[in-house]
Amino acid sequence: MACTDKHNLTLLKEFILMGITGLPELQTPLFGLLLTVYLVSVVGNLGLIILTKIDSRLQTPMYFFLRHLAFTDLGYSTAVGPKMLVNFAVDQHTISFNGCATQLTFFSIFIINEIFILSAMACDRYVAICNPLLYTAVMSQRLCQVLVVMAYLYSVSLSLLTIMKIFLSSFSDYNVIRHFYCDSLPLIALLCSGTDEIRLIILIFSAFNLVSSLLTVLVSYILISVAIFRMNSAKEGRQKAFSTCASHMMAVTVFYGTLLFMYLQPRSNHSLDTDKMASIFYTLVIPMLNPLIYSLRNKDVKDTLKRFLNKPYQSFKFM
Repeated sequence: MACTDKHNLTLLKEFILMGITGLPELQTPLFGLLLTVYLVSVVGNLGLIILTKIDSRLQTPMYFFLRHLAFTDLGYSTAVGPKMLVNFAVDQHTISFNGCATQLTFFSIFIINEIFILSAMACDRYVAICNPLLYTAVMSQRLCQVLVVMAYLYSVSLSLLTIMKIFLSSFSDYNVIRHFYCDSLPLIALLCSGTDEIRLIILIFSAFNLVSSLLTVLVSYILISVAIFRMNSAKEGRQKAFSTCASHMMAVTVFYGTLLFMYLQPRSNHSLDTDKMASIFYTLVIPMLNPLIYSLRNKDVKDTLKRFLNKPYQSFKFM
């Protein structure tokens, strides 16, 4: 595997994506399945964004974070999905050098942002249940906006740091990416040298992101559980308190469960096919599941959707 000269990086104009499968008989069924998953994801997340924006009844911190979660899901699934579907349709698994950098940039921004939006939602549920009288004062509109802006700024800064480290390095003349989209680790495998520093940066920040956000979620729900079991109210009151967290708990379990499966399994058990299936799950399936989880288990969202379908031009106040 020969390396190009550092000053001749423009010679590498495109990458070849290995794709999901090399079996021709699976191409059409997979295209149909993944197209359906992506379209459901787009409709579901756009629907949540619109509903939580137009209905004055949904102008609370919980739905503010939910709107940004839907936007984030839509962002990283769109960074990967359309290009993957085009490659299926035309059977041409190539992506330009700049296109690869752009795809990885947006995917990284949105996937990192998702982690901290989920953390902010856990804190919101903690305040709502453990300090209900102070909820409006603590979870003010300004604080919610600051938390979201900080998440976006951090994800953009970290993504640009890693993308610049990768794409300003020297690539070899072997341009086959062992994945169906431009991901950081398969790209690093194509670099000529200096990969230790980039791998260390990715490892440190990935561990920090995952551990800090997961600890925030776990501590929040431990405190929530303790508060609920200490309630003097009837069983129905406890069930109502749990139900307010159920959707978020399901979304968190699916998202973090997939990430932990990918990154904590022993190296001896790693396989390319397993990594691809896990990647499909968190790049396309989770963005489809989240709006379904929050809409099917949320009475407010279901009621808003019914009103919107029955009287689309009435009873709504644009915010």
